[in-house]
Parts: sequence; structure tokens; C-alpha cells
Amino acid sequence: MTVTQPDVTVIIGAYEAMPYLVECLASVEAQTIDPERIEVIAVDDGSTDGTGECLEEFAARAPMPVTVIRQENSGGPSGPRNVGLGKAAGRYVFFLDADDRLGPEALERMVAMADKNGTDVVLGRVEGVNRTAPKSMWGRTLERTDVFSSNIKFTLSAQKLFRRELLTRHNMRFDESLWTGEDALFTMEAYLRADGVSVIADYTCYYLVGRDDGKHVTKSGGYTLRFDSARALMNLISELVPAGERRDLLMVRPFLITLLPQFGPKYAKDSEKVRQHKLELAKPLMDAHWTPGVARRLKVEERLRLHLVAEQRPELLLPVVQFIKAKKQPAALLERKGRRVYLAYPHFRDAAAGIPDSVYLAEPREARAFPGYREGGVDSFLRRAVRKARRVLRSGGATPGGRAAAA
Repeated sequence: MTVTQPDVTVIIGAYEAMPYLVECLASVEAQTIDPERIEVIAVDDGSTDGTGECLEEFAARAPMPVTVIRQENSGGPSGPRNVGLGKAAGRYVFFLDADDRLGPEALERMVAMADKNGTDVVLGRVEGVNRTAPKSMWGRTLERTDVFSSNIKFTLSAQKLFRRELLTRHNMRFDESLWTGEDALFTMEAYLRADGVSVIADYTCYYLVGRDDGKHVTKSGGYTLRFDSARALMNLISELVPAGERRDLLMVRPFLITLLPQFGPKYAKDSEKVRQHKLELAKPLMDAHWTPGVARRLKVEERLRLHLVAEQRPELLLPVVQFIKAKKQPAALLERKGRRVYLAYPHFRDAAAGIPDSVYLAEPREARAFPGYREGGVDSFLRRAVRKARRVLRSGGATPGGRAAAA
């Protein structure tokens, strides 16, 4: 039987990818899915190390249709991916980096998962090889979830299975003006627009390979590019998600992963000029997107640093960063009979600094690590008060008004 449309188009953007490309292509050739069900579109982005020739040799021998496009260097991964996306014919597309490789059953499992559940995005378990990989979203396989109900917001790389109709309907492409974080923008938009997301946690679909030369796109570029990336992702979330709890939940990601590292240990080594520039770049982002709902979802030291960034207090921020860099542990102060835990990072209850106690208040997930902490706090007190009021109403007589109030 002739298959008129492939199930999945594998898009490989490749630049100076030797010798890693050899194993990458071997992993495509080893896929258990019928070769007639897939196509490969490989874009050589102006390589000079034999990458283009390797792709053409693969096209000549591969059991599935392979299209090789050779072009002048575009300067980043977005251009080649967009070229491949424009040529794709599959019901789904999968973006495979030329340094990495697929598990043998990856495409078969991901296509089956999407078809079974009607989901628009499928995440296959990722394992790092000579580099770290995201972990928090692989706790269990999820046939249907979304970005609000799971940890998938912490994996925004492009190496996912996407339903091509979703991308076409919303005219989705990688932002070629971004030099880092372009995949995060694309993937977050897909999550938000998708009719369901699936997670395959019980099989390693993707091997994220660390290059010996350390050349990873995610590590390249100056600090200003990180602010560009954070701005783009925050603006996208604000555009697609109304203000409130759900937006705050997603905003944690760009604040924690993209923005906060700019005010981490390296900040202590930055020149005064760079520190000031970082604060200037952060100010409009903090003014527009930093909310109590975002702050509440962070650990105390994360919240404290970003609070000081928002307040533009470099003279207070530097001692905090140096404290963290030295790996010092703050004293824990338990109050309200153990129901509140304050972590005494620098400037805690320093009248001159004027930082609210709430910035130092550990949320339950962090507070549980401290002996003597009693979970409950204000909410439990309110619940007890409501129960007591109901008992009083029930025992206080059966007037119509009383019955209505008790109900």
C-alpha cells in the first residue's frame, strides 16, 4: 500500500555537526517505525566540516525519503528549522538536533501516543549524555495533560513531536530575531495552543549529547541575549494567558530559568558597569511581570534576589549574592508556634534595608525541611474558625435565617 502522506517529518538543522551527525543519522535509520511512514528534511546551514556531504551520503542510502538542503549560514538554529518546516509534509514534525540522537522506538511511540489521545504535542523522555537533561517532568507517563497541570514548562527545547496542523493553523515559526531561547518561545506557544499534551516517561526517546568542544547553542551568547529571551517569553505568556494564578504559574519559568541566573554567583564577579546594565535591562521586565503570585512560588533566596532587582537595590543585592555564592546557610526562625519559618538571609529585619518580612517567609514546600515546622498556618486557623462558627449556628436554634446561614 502506498502511503501518500508520511506520519512524521524529522527536521534536522545541522551546522558543523561532525562527527556527532554520524550517530544522529544512524539513530534515524534505526527507527522501528516503517520507513515509509517518515521523511527526513535536513538543512546544512553553511557547514565547512563535511556535514553537507555526510547528509547527502545518508540521503543516497536511507530507506526513507530524505531531502537535503544546503544554504549559506544563517547564524542560528531558527532559520534551518523554519526552512525544514516549510517543506514538511508529515502529519507530525519532530525537530532533531544534529548533535543528538533518538531512541530506536522514539518516533513509533510518540506518533502512537498522539494518535491514541488526539494530543497536539508529545514529549518523549530525555536523557543526557555528557550533559544534564531536564528531570522534573518524567515522573510518570501522562496520556493527556497541559502546561498548567504538569512540569512540562521546565522543558521548552524544540525536541518534541508537534502536530503540523497546529503549527500551520497558527502560522507558528521560530523567531529568527532571537539568538537564544527561540525554542522556548516556540514550544511554550505550542503548549498553550495545543489541544492536549502527552508525556512518555517510561522510555528514553531522546539522547541529549554533550559535545567535547562544549559548543551548545544554549550556552552561547552574551548576557544581553538572555534578557531578550526572557522578554519574549514573558510577553508571549502575557499575551496568551489572562492575569491571575495561571499566568503567575507560567511566569515562574522565565523568571527562574532565564532571568535569575543573571543575578547569581557570576553577578558578584561582574564589573560595576555590567551590574548596572543588568539591572537596567531587568527593570521593565520586573515592572511588567513581577507579581506577588510569582514571588510566592519561589524559594526565599530566589524571591529575595528578584525582590531586590525589582526594587533596583544593587547595594543590598550584592551581599545576598555573595552570601549564596559562599554557600552559607541562613538561620531559620520559627514563629507562631512553628507555623511560620523565616530564613534569615542578609538584611532580614534590618530597619535600614526595609525589606518586608514576607520576602523571607518560607512557603510550606521549603519550610518542611526545618524541624519544628507545623504546617497549616493562617489557612488552617481560618478553617477552624469556620468550623466553629458552623457548630455555633447549628446549636443556636432553627430559625429560617439560621438554617440558611448554616447551609
